[in-house]
Amino acid sequence: MDSERVTRTLVITLILNIIVAVLKGVTGFLTGSVGMIADGLHSLFDSVSNIIGLISIHFSSLPPDRQHPYGHGKVETVGTMAVGALLLFTSVEVVREAITRAMEATVLEVTPVMVGVMVVTIIINIAVNRYERRVGTEENSEFLLADAKHTLSDVFVSFSVLVGFALVVAGFRLGDAAVAVLIGLLIAKMGVEVLKDAVLVLIDTSDVRIEQEVARVVQRIPGVRGYHDFRCRGKPNEMFCDLHIVVDPQITVLEGHQIGNAVRDGIKKGVEGMVDVVVHIDPARGTETKDNTASLQTPEYEAK
Repeated sequence: MDSERVTRTLVITLILNIIVAVLKGVTGFLTGSVGMIADGLHSLFDSVSNIIGLISIHFSSLPPDRQHPYGHGKVETVGTMAVGALLLFTSVEVVREAITRAMEATVLEVTPVMVGVMVVTIIINIAVNRYERRVGTEENSEFLLADAKHTLSDVFVSFSVLVGFALVVAGFRLGDAAVAVLIGLLIAKMGVEVLKDAVLVLIDTSDVRIEQEVARVVQRIPGVRGYHDFRCRGKPNEMFCDLHIVVDPQITVLEGHQIGNAVRDGIKKGVEGMVDVVVHIDPARGTETKDNTASLQTPEYEAK
């Protein structure tokens, strides 16, 4: 992952999010639109999440050290969890404000300025979402992808505010507040999804797709009769794995070492995001074939 490019993307996104938050917040405050205020608050937390991202990306890009031999990559995951928590907090505040405004029974007057501000901010957010998603995909950054989802929720929220305006104009007095409640629920859903993805990384959830990719690599390495006890941990752009491979028991230690190195290098080159691989060498009993690797079966091996 190019941390400098990710950082630059977050800085640009931060500036745009601040502009959007100010436009929505000031207009909503001046006009009394709870929907716009809620949407402005959502955009403000977009800016906060960008700052969290800048901090987490800086620390996650630090090289491994004695206390952190696997590197600092999961700092980015912790930052992603913070974004999810912010989304949940925002959802609670949005719903609370909407209920308060509904109880006050104030009638919203929709103006062309309000509609114009919402349309402009929607265009900005769509551009930001596409930019973050493209860079996040190219750099395999889980934080950028989570933040892109956050920004996409802002687009949906803004569209919902416009719907609320239409309801008010049509005579539904509580349309603005009702839409604000829906906005809060949508934000909560986004927050749960972001938190779920981050937690799966932190608890080292296994990815079947990764083992399938490893199996395809291993079965092409000359001298490997099978493999077993595959394990993998980490996040998409920074994974670590270990596995046992089965080889001919009659080969020399040097030959076994060379085969192990070939497996290690092949996996690091053939599986995107793989940072390091630990390969254990086990002697075969003479009954295994390379089909064991292709079919993901566990071959027999001599106890070490």
